[in-house]
Amino acid sequence: MGNKRGNELEHIKRTAVAAVCALVLTCFAGQVHAQNAAEKPPEKTNTHLTITAVGDIMMGSTHPVRKTPKDEGQSLFTGVREKLKDGDIVFGNLEGPLIDNGTPQKCSKESTRCYEFVTPTSYVNRLKEAGFTVLNVANNHIYDCGPEGIESTLSSLKGSGIAACGGNNETSLVIRGTKVAIACFSYRLSDHSYSILDLDTAGGIVARLKREHNIVIVSFHGGAEGKGATRTLDREEIFLGENRGNVVRFARTVIDSGADMVIGHGPHVLRAMEVYKGKLIAYSLGNFLTYKMFNVRGVSGISIILSARIDPKTGNFLGGEMVPVKLSADGVPAIDPKQQALSIINSLIARDTGQPRIAINEKGIITLPEKKLAQKEAD
Repeated sequence: MGNKRGNELEHIKRTAVAAVCALVLTCFAGQVHAQNAAEKPPEKTNTHLTITAVGDIMMGSTHPVRKTPKDEGQSLFTGVREKLKDGDIVFGNLEGPLIDNGTPQKCSKESTRCYEFVTPTSYVNRLKEAGFTVLNVANNHIYDCGPEGIESTLSSLKGSGIAACGGNNETSLVIRGTKVAIACFSYRLSDHSYSILDLDTAGGIVARLKREHNIVIVSFHGGAEGKGATRTLDREEIFLGENRGNVVRFARTVIDSGADMVIGHGPHVLRAMEVYKGKLIAYSLGNFLTYKMFNVRGVSGISIILSARIDPKTGNFLGGEMVPVKLSADGVPAIDPKQQALSIINSLIARDTGQPRIAINEKGIITLPEKKLAQKEAD
C-alpha cells in the first residue's frame, strides 16, 4: 500500500514538473516570437503604393575645378537617408553625367551663365546606399559630356540596379502585382528625353503606357530657374532665351491622358502642389543635394522629401507626408528643425492654385481637399 501511494505521489510530481516546464517553454517561445515580430518591419500591402521623391541631385564635380567630398561622398546622404528608405519607389533628378575623366562639351569658353558637371562613376554607390531606385536623366545637364557621358551614366546606374528614366528609357516595374510605368520629359527633345513642349505627343505616350500598366508616373524637368521662379503659372516660361514649357498645361495634359502622379523639377526652388482630378502634381521639389556647385542661399537651399501614397487600382492620391530639408552651405541636405519648407509650400499653394486646395500641417502631413471640406462642414 505504501509503495502504491509513493508511486502515485511520484507520478503527480513528475506531471507537475512537466507542466511547469511546458509553460516556461511556451512563455519563452512567445517572448521570442514577440521580439522577432517587433524587430521585423511590417509587410507592405496592396492598399497603397508609396512614392518617395526628391528634387535635384549633383554630388560633386571634377570640372572646371575638382569639388568633390573628401570621403568620396559617403556622408552626403547621412542626414536624410532614414527618410528615404520606405518608398516602393525612391525617385530623384540626377543633374549631370556619371563619368570618369569625362570631357565637358556643352559650354563655350566665353560663356558666363553656362554650367557643366562631371561626377565620378563611383558616386553611383552613394545613390544606391541612399535607397534610390529610379533617377531621372531627362534634363539639361545629362549631356554635359556628350554621348560618352550619357552612356557612362546609363551603364553606371544599370550596374547598381537603379533604373534610368528619360525619353526612350521608360521605366517599367511590378510592385506587389501592380504594373507601374515611369516616363520622363524635359524641354529638350532627345533619345533620352521626351518633350514637354509637344503636348499631343506627350499625351499619346502616356496613353500608351496606361494601356500597358496599372499606374503611370510622369516626371518633368521644366520651367524657369532661380529665386524668382517660385511661381506656378499657366503660361510658357522663357529662361535664358529658351522656351522651358508651360508646366501647368503639361502636367494636366498628361493626367488627362492617364497619368496618376506628376513630379516636377528644374527651377531649383520649391513650387506649389495640387490635386487635379484626384492625382497629385508636385510642380518642383527644389534642390535636394547639390555639392558646392549650386547657389543654395535663401529659398534655393530649402527642400523636401515627398512621400505620396497612391491607390494601386485608381491611381488617386490617398495622402502623404513631407519632410522639410535644409541644405548646408556646401549643398548637403539635413532635416530642417525650423521646418521652413512647410510654410513655404503652404503659401505657394495658397497663392498659385485654385480651390479646393491641399494643405500641409505642422507635422508635414498632407491634408486632402475633401477632408478639409468635410472638417469645415463638421465645424
